[in-house]
Amino acid sequence: MTKSSTIYLLLLIVVVSCSKTDDVTSGTVSITSIVQSKFGNAVTISTSGSNIILKSNGLPDHKTPYWGLNNDLYEDFPFGHAPNVNTTMIAQDYTMTIPSNPNEALSKEATSLGEIGMALNGVALFNDREGGNIPLDAKTLTTFDYSGAHPAPSKNYHYHTTGRYTSVDDAKLIGFLRDGFPIYGRKDTTGVYPTLDAYGGHTGPTQDFPNEIYHYHASNVNYLNSGYYILKAGSYYGTKGTFTN
Repeated sequence: MTKSSTIYLLLLIVVVSCSKTDDVTSGTVSITSIVQSKFGNAVTISTSGSNIILKSNGLPDHKTPYWGLNNDLYEDFPFGHAPNVNTTMIAQDYTMTIPSNPNEALSKEATSLGEIGMALNGVALFNDREGGNIPLDAKTLTTFDYSGAHPAPSKNYHYHTTGRYTSVDDAKLIGFLRDGFPIYGRKDTTGVYPTLDAYGGHTGPTQDFPNEIYHYHASNVNYLNSGYYILKAGSYYGTKGTFTN
């Protein structure tokens, strides 16, 4: 091997090593205390090593027509809306495990159908897709309640969008996704609509993490001109933990 070839190889190794280092955040911000203080009483929280474990029955603590007419938490559908074929919801046995110090993933993984996170009240968060892995359409939106939610075939109630009981044009903390990063409403803590990256988030201070953390925001695009705003589309920024039922 010539001297020039050796130098080139060493430079290539340095470049690749630096690229890998730069692509992954250090994961120095702990979310444990915020998770413990912000989740509601319906969510049981424990820790195990470097992980946080959250358990819930997945039922909302607010009004929805999916409670049924004889329930105190029943309210009518928005005008023109009606239940989907899954007319009722039932308790689940959710366990979500997330890292206490979330990191950026070197290889970003797409969110899939089903539970991609948990709201502060223990309700599951879903992405912008429905059965068959197709985007939410106008007909599906008419099965949403005022919270942008409905039950899935397993009768597990879940949020697809922002809504009356989670976040409406504000900077509220909605919950945490499976990679451990928090998700907020459409506005940043300064009251502006932030510019987001390809994963629907950015790094900066929030009311819960004043020293900055990567965090998601609900989309600021009025989805299909419906008045609903998608919570999460595309890939996770970090490495996802488990979510079992």
